Amino acid sequence: MKEIGGYLEFEDLGGREYYPDLLKLNLGRTACTFYLKGTGVRRLYMPVFMCASVIDAVREAGIELVFYNCDRRLHPVLSDLPAGPLPEGECLFLCNAYGQLENATILSLKETYEHILVDNTHAFFQAPAPGVAPLYSVRKFFGVTDGAYLASDVPLAPPEERDESHARFSHILGRYEKDAGTFYKAMLDNAHSYEGAPVMRMSRLTEDLLGALPYERIEEQRKANYACLADKLDAINPLSALFHTPCGGPFVYPFYINDGPAVRKALAARKIFVPTYWTNVMADAAPGSVEADYAANILALPCDQRYGAKEMDAVAEAVLACL
Repeated sequence: MKEIGGYLEFEDLGGREYYPDLLKLNLGRTACTFYLKGTGVRRLYMPVFMCASVIDAVREAGIELVFYNCDRRLHPVLSDLPAGPLPEGECLFLCNAYGQLENATILSLKETYEHILVDNTHAFFQAPAPGVAPLYSVRKFFGVTDGAYLASDVPLAPPEERDESHARFSHILGRYEKDAGTFYKAMLDNAHSYEGAPVMRMSRLTEDLLGALPYERIEEQRKANYACLADKLDAINPLSALFHTPCGGPFVYPFYINDGPAVRKALAARKIFVPTYWTNVMADAAPGSVEADYAANILALPCDQRYGAKEMDAVAEAVLACL
């Protein structure tokens, strides 16, 4: 029998998630291996432009990896792949970095290779392409500690075990009331705690929070913030001629500069924190490659729902001052 009485717990907030009908899992990397193992994939064609946590998870699952490169638009270069549909047991993994793969491109690749999985970690608001399996990791877009969605193109039963996230919220709740620096170590400890994590269902707490978010407002605010940065920086951003405005609410505004690490450090001194994604790519990719260049020199300028035009003006002015 469920307990009755005693002190009050966190409220059941009700509401509706953005993807209520998709499989709800604990992490993007576990959603990836859950799909690959569930569909019998033994060989995965993986982009070089991929974070180490996903690469490690796939290798630990016993799946062979074959890497391919991307071009300067972050579209896959697949000249070394078989010309027609991939055989059973093989799959093409697409990284929708910065939301640069539109669904029309994804569907074209699906028609050619048949077996594909799309990483939409940077494109939460980009709806699944028909008949395609995408995964979404929610921590990049919202203040939660876990959570992923998977739209499988084949029936997959969800895992029985459910994750629990009550012990992981200190850095998120802490930053709500204080500054990021105070809880930075707690954030890192939380990220490290996921190493080797098994696939589980999304935690009840995260599912509850995701059901209560104002998605329409969040999406529109991200669009407005991106447009504000684009208005001030597109003229000096080499990527503006190569990249399109992402579908739905953008992840970040990607700004290219020749000395990305130095500018990133200068921005941090102004309390504008720009993360370095794919640090493993900076170390492992071929010198001079698109991947090595982009991992080091694309500044992922924040444009999320916490901010408005005032903050975007401050970010743009700081970038211009640091050049």
